Amino acid sequence: MSNFTLKVNGNTHTVDVAEDTPLLYVLRNELELSGPRMGCELGQCGACSVLVDGKEIRSCITRPSSVVGKSIITIEGLSELWAQRKSLSKTEAEEILHPIQQAWIDVQVPQCGYCQSGMMIAAADLLERIPRPTKEQIKDAFTNTPPSPHLCRCGTYTSIIEAVQRAANVMAD
Repeated sequence: MSNFTLKVNGNTHTVDVAEDTPLLYVLRNELELSGPRMGCELGQCGACSVLVDGKEIRSCITRPSSVVGKSIITIEGLSELWAQRKSLSKTEAEEILHPIQQAWIDVQVPQCGYCQSGMMIAAADLLERIPRPTKEQIKDAFTNTPPSPHLCRCGTYTSIIEAVQRAANVMAD
């Protein structure tokens, strides 16, 4: 067992886990965050995606030792991330959703919803890199851009593209 101090969603946590424990297990089992989901356990589907220093990673194949000292954001932390960007108070942050989360609701993206937290994380990464992506850039981000494609068994891809464009418009204003 090893102690790791992790900064997750703006809070510092010390966890005592085996060196080879996937970050996903730490987030779900030790920190009780249900947003990142177990999908393939191979880093290929995207259900477990989180942001580490603003870049999407797959938490099911990431070891805690590799993210010590870095900022980890799960779907649960997106609202606060947006609030910080807009210089809102902690109270205001608790009352808002990130524009990506709101766009997902407005467009009614999820069907089963299992993959959607990973999809929103991918959208957050994309919109930080490309504030006004084209439809082609969105498709590329979800299918070709590493770490690997995001998979949705329900096939909500058209709605995802619409939601990303909607969020981009709100975030650019």
